[in-house]
Amino acid sequence: MNQQASTAPDTSDPDLWSSNTDLDAIAQRLRSARSVLLLTHSRPDGDAIGSTLAVTRTLHKLGIEARPVYMGPWAHRFDEIVDDTPVLRIGGPGQLPGGADEPDVILILDTGSWSQLAEARDWLKGRAERIIVIDHHLHGDPALASMRLIEGKASAACQPAAELCRRMLDLQSASELPVEIAEPLYLGLATDTGWFRHSNVKPAVFTLAGELLKAGVNHSNIYEAIEQSDTAARLCLIGRALASLKLHADNQVAVMSLTRQDFKDCGGELEDSGGVTDLPMSVESVRVAAVLTELDDKLTKLSLRSKPARRGGAKLIDVNQVAITLGGGGHAQASGAKIHEPLDTARRLVIEALTKATG
Repeated sequence: MNQQASTAPDTSDPDLWSSNTDLDAIAQRLRSARSVLLLTHSRPDGDAIGSTLAVTRTLHKLGIEARPVYMGPWAHRFDEIVDDTPVLRIGGPGQLPGGADEPDVILILDTGSWSQLAEARDWLKGRAERIIVIDHHLHGDPALASMRLIEGKASAACQPAAELCRRMLDLQSASELPVEIAEPLYLGLATDTGWFRHSNVKPAVFTLAGELLKAGVNHSNIYEAIEQSDTAARLCLIGRALASLKLHADNQVAVMSLTRQDFKDCGGELEDSGGVTDLPMSVESVRVAAVLTELDDKLTKLSLRSKPARRGGAKLIDVNQVAITLGGGGHAQASGAKIHEPLDTARRLVIEALTKATG
């Protein structure tokens, strides 16, 4: 997941954002629970949905009541992999369980930032003792959870999630996982690595992917469901984004934008614009790309991507550091923010920050 944070004050401390537990302790805590509620960041992506679904289905195998909760819209292409697993989709804290329905454990995957959990923030406060976080991002809010497993070197949250599922089911290898658990794990692993194209692909990624394929995952079916099910609205938005493309800093910085009018004209939703940031990366001179999406008159969503360093050539532009200066965060090559400024002002700030980063 590429972290989209707010420019509102953030209490996160990177020095404290580290593990204070391990997978065995988390597995033990989950096994002792009667009920578990699983959460992830708002507007969930493949890694968020994949990790929460896999752990939910693992808990069901053990006879533990579990339900994933998803906040905000998601792309329709995820419907097939969710299938008939009961999920709760909410728009605010009033829809979360309480009283007799209060869960024993709350497991949050693929984020640990309050800004990513806006719809559930008020509900989560005061429940830290029963909250567990499993994340792979570099920044988060330590006060959110009493137990944290932070795998900053993992390419996707589905990597530690896969190991958790394996241990809870007492299996020797991820290749022994039931296919209905292996499939969402593969989804998260594949999508968060750009279908194994990005520089965050390490040997462990291919090892796990191979084990999941042995478990019965059909790579082609998942790829078709996720990447070959575009709507006409999405294609229209891609056209609008490309039409707005401007290059800066000697053609090293590509900036695109989408307005509310674009979404209205195309009949699309925010989730239809996923992946647009990758498009300018095919230009040889481009080192970093940005997409600014107008959310309202004074709020702009920013998505950033950068290319890896080239041997003997251009160095990596760390977009996580750029996003931090704009109130966001994420990964070195994929990051974002929510900027509390109009689109034109946000565009100027982003161009200035990225031009400076090209050095």
